[in-house]
Amino acid sequence: MSNNYLEEIHYFRVPVNNLEQSLKWYTEVLGLQLRFTQDNLAVLALKSGALYVLVEADHDSQGHFTVNGHPEFSVGFTTTRIRELHSYLAERDVRVEPIQEDQGHNFFCFYDPSGNKLQVHN
Repeated sequence: MSNNYLEEIHYFRVPVNNLEQSLKWYTEVLGLQLRFTQDNLAVLALKSGALYVLVEADHDSQGHFTVNGHPEFSVGFTTTRIRELHSYLAERDVRVEPIQEDQGHNFFCFYDPSGNKLQVHN
């Protein structure tokens, strides 16, 4: 008998400092679709995959972790238009890191208004 009871990830919860500001940024800048809001959280969706839940949390909460003192992302997105996305985010004053290449895949990291480090790759 297999102990594989889990089937998929249903949602990710990401702490934010200001729910209203973050909700506007994630919908207007990243294009996520608002499903609903409730109390101190907002549920967002992409074209497919897990839901993305913003939770207004304590001001010092972060949705990433550090390794050797450097922030590492917890959430990774995909795109087929990575260079266009990089330019688009930079033009909107989003903090973006340079595009990097690793074994044929391009990726870069960027930060949301609460300082959460995120990554996108193709």
